[in-house]
Amino acid sequence: MRRAGLAAALIAFSPALLVGQAAPELAPNAPSDSPVQTTEKCIWTAMDRAMQPYIAQARATWPKARQRYLAGLPPRHSFFVTTLLVDDQDRREQVFIAVESIQDGRISGKIWNRVEVVHGYHLGDRYSFPESDLRDWLIAKPDGTEEGNVVGKFLDGYEPPRTCLTNTVSD
Repeated sequence: MRRAGLAAALIAFSPALLVGQAAPELAPNAPSDSPVQTTEKCIWTAMDRAMQPYIAQARATWPKARQRYLAGLPPRHSFFVTTLLVDDQDRREQVFIAVESIQDGRISGKIWNRVEVVHGYHLGDRYSFPESDLRDWLIAKPDGTEEGNVVGKFLDGYEPPRTCLTNTVSD
């Protein structure tokens, strides 16, 4: 038997500004997200399964959010999306991307939170991915309120399983 060893963190959002780079604006009273870390693949799988209805809801509202972004958001409104990073060791982490462009079915921007589990990615790295990999979207307003973030709001109240009933795989 072998134990599945996968680590994952979900949305460790940090409004840290990158030195010398234009940054999305976040109000001081903007909601902050907390990381949820898992060390077993089965826990990640349970969390991912629980998020699916909210990911579907975010994707259903994505076309209107994209259209608003492309038309130009009001001053001091910032647009973020979330996607899943996976490294060569199959570690998974959901991250915020500060959107810089959307074209030809791809979203491009910068990773906008500390990457704590997946190796090879860092806060501020440029990242581009297909719109089909979008997991959530968020418009941060200057008054601290937000639109979207349905997955994030779900995760704020979600309690992941602490252990798995079966977490081993037979060889």
